[in-house]
Amino acid sequence: QVQLVESGGGLVQPGGSLRLSCVASGVDVDYYGIGWFRQAPGKEREAVSCVSSTDGATYYADSVKGRFTIARDNAKKTVYLQMNSLKAEDTAVYYCATVEFHKFVGYNRCYGDAYWGQGTQVTVSS
Repeated sequence: QVQLVESGGGLVQPGGSLRLSCVASGVDVDYYGIGWFRQAPGKEREAVSCVSSTDGATYYADSVKGRFTIARDNAKKTVYLQMNSLKAEDTAVYYCATVEFHKFVGYNRCYGDAYWGQGTQVTVSS
């Protein structure tokens, strides 16, 4: 049975940091691209950051470039999302998922695939 379990969410003040973790079981993350998505109330779910399974290529949404960093530790079956300089607009439920990772000339894209976690709430507020 495949499971993705997120943790690390919480309440943080603007400018603060959080590190989200996504631990996989029942699936070999070596062979999957993994991504982080978020959904704020009243908004569509959006891809935040993804990492490919092959060469470690990454994708970041424009809104988080320079502030968020994705990293994977295949031995621990874990993918992390380090979030710095958090803003109120980063408030959302964050999900990890397996992804289809597409590389184009000059840019990458990723799309949620078969497996999703339950999500972890991130609230940025003073």
